[in-house]
Amino acid sequence: MEELSVIKIGGNIIEDETSLHAFLKLFANIEGKKILVHGGGKRATHIATKLGIESKMVNGRRITDADTLEVITMVYGGLVNKNVVAKLQALGTDAIGLTGADSNSIQSDKRPVKEIDYGFVGDIKKVANKSIEKLLQADFTPVFCAITHDGKGQLLNTNADTISSQVAIGMSENYETSIYYCFELNGVLEDFNDKNSVVKILNPSVYKELLANGVISDGMIPKLDNCFDALNNGVHKVHIGNTSMLTKENNNYTTITL
Repeated sequence: MEELSVIKIGGNIIEDETSLHAFLKLFANIEGKKILVHGGGKRATHIATKLGIESKMVNGRRITDADTLEVITMVYGGLVNKNVVAKLQALGTDAIGLTGADSNSIQSDKRPVKEIDYGFVGDIKKVANKSIEKLLQADFTPVFCAITHDGKGQLLNTNADTISSQVAIGMSENYETSIYYCFELNGVLEDFNDKNSVVKILNPSVYKELLANGVISDGMIPKLDNCFDALNNGVHKVHIGNTSMLTKENNNYTTITL
């Protein structure tokens, strides 16, 4: 099977022009089929503040009311997405910017209200791998922002890590898929104060041990749960580290395995 790389970047890379340009050069040089997924939460918070809209977070997740949904649609789907696409075009990558509504590529259900009402937040139920496949076969590079839809005309704010894993799962029917979660650290760390204490191979038993010892906590837990879910549903490899893991020279990052 042909290889497909799904790469996710977060707000810290997007916010810094130098970091973003360096990352996009690495991304443009990746051989073969590839898909980029990006967030943009920090930029959305900044724009919302300028517009007098309060950003509400619970356990690191954004409460998306109607006003906030307008902001993230403008910021994720417009400002951030189109800037990334334009920069990739300048680097010779024929990118096409997308939400999950485009080509009906990612459908979600509005998250049900339990203890917390997250508002217009989507939980993915379906990835239209055939639509995405058509873009890849036409030599386009899809660039997804963190927005999906419910199939009834409603846009939904959706976690970019989850979009990455679900798109990779959906595409694994046709490709040998690998996910690269790029963030500011070298990988999963045994000691947070030692940036070089990278756990190079993280399997379920090591993960369980690190959880029990409190080494892995908070926002890393849902990220790693997404990783194991992807591997259990057809994804070939999952990696976590900084953007230099996209180079052939660097092997100092975390690979998730079963």
